[in-house]
Amino acid sequence: MLRYRSPPSLSLRMLSSSSPSLHSLNPNPKLHPTSSIPDSSPNRRLQLFTNPIPNPVGIFQHCNPQSMTLSRCLSGSTNPVPISSLPESDDPDSKALVVVSFYKFADFPDSARLRQPLKQLCEDLRVSGGIILAPEGINGSICGSRESVEKVLEFIQSDERLMGLRRLQSPVSPEDEAIHHGHSSSSPLAAGEDAPFRWDHVRVKLKKEIVTLGMPAVSPTEKVGKYVSPREWNELISDPDTVVIDVRNNYETRIGKFKGAVDPCTKAFREFPSWVEDQFQPSESENGHTETNANSSDGSTKNKPEISKPKTPPRVAMYCTGGIRCEKASSYLLSKGFEEVYHLEGGILKYLEEVPEKESLWEGECFVFDKRVSVEHGLVQGNHKLCYGCKQPVSDADMESPQWEYGVSCPYCYSSKSIEEKERARARQRQFETWGIIGGPDKGRKPDTIKQRPTQLSNSI
Repeated sequence: MLRYRSPPSLSLRMLSSSSPSLHSLNPNPKLHPTSSIPDSSPNRRLQLFTNPIPNPVGIFQHCNPQSMTLSRCLSGSTNPVPISSLPESDDPDSKALVVVSFYKFADFPDSARLRQPLKQLCEDLRVSGGIILAPEGINGSICGSRESVEKVLEFIQSDERLMGLRRLQSPVSPEDEAIHHGHSSSSPLAAGEDAPFRWDHVRVKLKKEIVTLGMPAVSPTEKVGKYVSPREWNELISDPDTVVIDVRNNYETRIGKFKGAVDPCTKAFREFPSWVEDQFQPSESENGHTETNANSSDGSTKNKPEISKPKTPPRVAMYCTGGIRCEKASSYLLSKGFEEVYHLEGGILKYLEEVPEKESLWEGECFVFDKRVSVEHGLVQGNHKLCYGCKQPVSDADMESPQWEYGVSCPYCYSSKSIEEKERARARQRQFETWGIIGGPDKGRKPDTIKQRPTQLSNSI
């Protein structure tokens, strides 16, 4: 039987915000008290973790997950240097479920070779979540028993290029794991933005970048800003000569940010370079303006000054959710001539975990890419819910708006959605309320299987 320990604050919040059926997939069940909930008995929830691990197949038919190495799985070597074995432990802590977010920028041109063995290992060890592999490194968030997660991380770091992963770990109960959900690639919570979350299975994706700036040439492995610990952060951003920049997107900054921080109001991280170009004067230009040739009304060309922009600030301090976007943003700023560039080590989450609320300069809540939606100081779950129409956080006040319709729209997406899009969203919501799954009970079945049960389907409707 799986044993676990869950943070009291998270468990209490989940109890206070859920309907009597704690394990409902509905993140805000009080709005739909009559929704039909799929079976969520303890035996069903824990089956994922208590089933015996099947014998590895394919590429792993000669590999033991406990002593696996990257070289063995990729080259078939018979005498590899094994990962330090993690023996089975009777310690309850080793069986506790944990979520670990991790990343590492590295020169990793053959990243595609790691995809299949890493995916297979996660499946064998019942580790779920999402991982991105790219020529610039690795980025992921995985969930499983502490013991299994450590085996996966050791396997990843058996490649010396990926040693020293930056990671953030938190415990989670099986109930919370069961109701975690993924986000579609078209939502603002796509995996490229930050740590990817998808808890019903593991996804290992190949991409051009582990965090999408749209500029693969910007490399934190070559140059990166200076890390500042959470304990030293307050002093840095309180200096009047320091310009504090929030590197996150507008749906994140809307619910919380550091006091006095500049909000670029970007919709996606790839817009950050354009914002920098618009806001600051390149360091090469030391004059108050630059000159360009423009056609006058008589057809001749004259030198006309551009609108003056402020010079690069003497000191920049940046922050984001977990630190990964800041690494790339700081590398970009250094390449543009910024001299003193700092960023918060471990991101907002580490700051909220370590800095007492009475000493904190953080205002509001921090958006997170999982079922909690937002967290407060001490990483206690916040008060925001998620609009499934646009995957943006909404407050209690937002849900009082006439533009709010559960599963369909909110004040932030209502005007941008067509009537057809809203009708499709309502249909999806009805499917979920009827069957507990988008697409109905036959989703994923073979066509011949569906034909054999038309009576059952019609009766269920």
